Amino acid sequence: MLALVGCHRPQSAVLGKAPTGEPHTIRAIRAGDTPSVVTVSGVMFEKCPVAGCWLRMRDETGTIKVDTKSAGFVVVNVPLHSKVTVMGKIITEGSEVSLAAEGLRY
Repeated sequence: MLALVGCHRPQSAVLGKAPTGEPHTIRAIRAGDTPSVVTVSGVMFEKCPVAGCWLRMRDETGTIKVDTKSAGFVVVNVPLHSKVTVMGKIITEGSEVSLAAEGLRY
């Protein structure tokens, strides 16, 4: 009998399109120093409690809201405080900056 034992990284799950590219910081997104479609990594600390159609995430430089509805997926089954990588289009409404997600990995 053969038993394999060791350290392994848990598999991640992807919702929507798999995020690609090097992650930018939330500070860089807010400053306008990124392309219009961007990847960002951080921790999801809040999500829509009813439908899971949006989330708020933070990295070491700030926080940002991410809308998932237009991408056709929800985050209702993604545990709070999960490390997430999101790819999306930057949306600016007045002084508010958010992302319209295209994909998310957790």
